[in-house]
Amino acid sequence: MRALRIDPDTTVTELLLPRKDAFCVIGEQIGSPDCVDQGVYHRRAVLHLHGSGRTLGLPQNLAAWALASAWRGVALYPLAGTVVVTGRTADGDVTALDDDLAEHVQTVADTVRETLARWRRRPPVSDEAATSELLACAARDVAPSR
Repeated sequence: MRALRIDPDTTVTELLLPRKDAFCVIGEQIGSPDCVDQGVYHRRAVLHLHGSGRTLGLPQNLAAWALASAWRGVALYPLAGTVVVTGRTADGDVTALDDDLAEHVQTVADTVRETLARWRRRPPVSDEAATSELLACAARDVAPSR
């Protein structure tokens, strides 16, 4: 079953999860076999997160945050640590990630990586400006007309 892992450094890695024991593999991938949270930010996708990532001080995952926020259409709370993105059936079961959503993941991660590199040369004027820029770029990346 196709899934994608988004690391805090914006790296995206394709995963092939077994249908049986997929949740065990997801837990291993995010570094939390016993504490996996699931976030549904798109009706056809699930983001699997370290359940204690923010509490443990794991690094913020800006690519996953921008993706989830763009899918929801609103700035969300910070996401921390490695995130695995899978597909979701109409019944809420985990399934393979569709190609169009996989493209969203990769495109948003690329955009966040490029934006962060640009900010190293010329930082945004404020945190609010940075948030607005990332959200606008991610929204553009997941827009249906792309």
